[in-house]
Amino acid sequence: MVVVTLFQLEFMQRALIAGLLTGLSAPAIGTYLVQRRLALMGDGIGHIAITGVALGLLTGTAPVLTAILVAVVGASAIELIRARGKTSGDVALSLLFYGGIAGGVLLIGLAGQGAATLNTYLFGSLTTVSPSDLYYVVGLAVVVLVVAIGLGPQLFAVCQDEEFARVTGLRVQVLNLLIAVMAAVTVTVAMRTVGLLLVSALMVVPVATAQQITRSFRSTFVTACGIGVLVCLAGIITSYNANVAPGATIVVLALACFVVAAAAGALVRRRRAVQAPLPDEEPEVGVPGPEPHVVTDEHAHAHGQKCGHPKVEHGDHVDYVHDGHLHAAHGDHWDEH
Repeated sequence: MVVVTLFQLEFMQRALIAGLLTGLSAPAIGTYLVQRRLALMGDGIGHIAITGVALGLLTGTAPVLTAILVAVVGASAIELIRARGKTSGDVALSLLFYGGIAGGVLLIGLAGQGAATLNTYLFGSLTTVSPSDLYYVVGLAVVVLVVAIGLGPQLFAVCQDEEFARVTGLRVQVLNLLIAVMAAVTVTVAMRTVGLLLVSALMVVPVATAQQITRSFRSTFVTACGIGVLVCLAGIITSYNANVAPGATIVVLALACFVVAAAAGALVRRRRAVQAPLPDEEPEVGVPGPEPHVVTDEHAHAHGQKCGHPKVEHGDHVDYVHDGHLHAAHGDHWDEH
């Protein structure tokens, strides 16, 4: 009865739809960011999107729209800075972190808004998902999913090896810029449900969780999206019943899934290692075996009383052990056994 009543609430219906689309789009683009080792890029974009939200509140424009514009500009700037090599990626991300949140707090103060208004965007809020916000979320999420799936082979090639992708004729710079823009769009999609400060976790944690139990990029992509949907819907329902922030609840559930998947993945890998067959004694075809021992009359080392090698006396001759072989001294010559 409680569940039925929950789904009858209009704001919860909007929140669940937004959560469903967020759970799909955030891990979808997050898979490429993790592959490029830019897992924290979503966090930097989330910080600069705060400036976009504050700009919307200051000018009386829809905060979602201004957040999209500012986030896209910021993501494009960091990608261009990284590509041209003027500064490293982590430094550019730091600029987004500090400049974005400082500009947002400053503009929020100029707009006459309090901390409560800012918190709804920082940590998510179920009751503030308006019908107009939902339209933006649906449209942007569809765009992100179409790009992430439709251009999957090209984006994977760029994320895996930029030099190889460039040799094959792909427009690497354009594709890298497209990933950055899609990450910015995803941040604004998740702004209402997860919040700007925690959106990066939803882009990274489901992907890291899927990597524990999958063995290919495609299966990681699909599994991460499934985990994202699961934790988003479960987190929204749990946060409503417990009266806590939905963003924090979603992230905690995602981390719990990671712990379970890591334990399960370690167990599976250990079982595979135990069940793996032992290598054959005979070398495989085409694989060189150990080098054979070659007997020669020449010996580069002269054995004697002070050569330092162990010797074994046998009455009429003396044997010396050298390099794992037994050398016998008979007068003025040496025999190698």
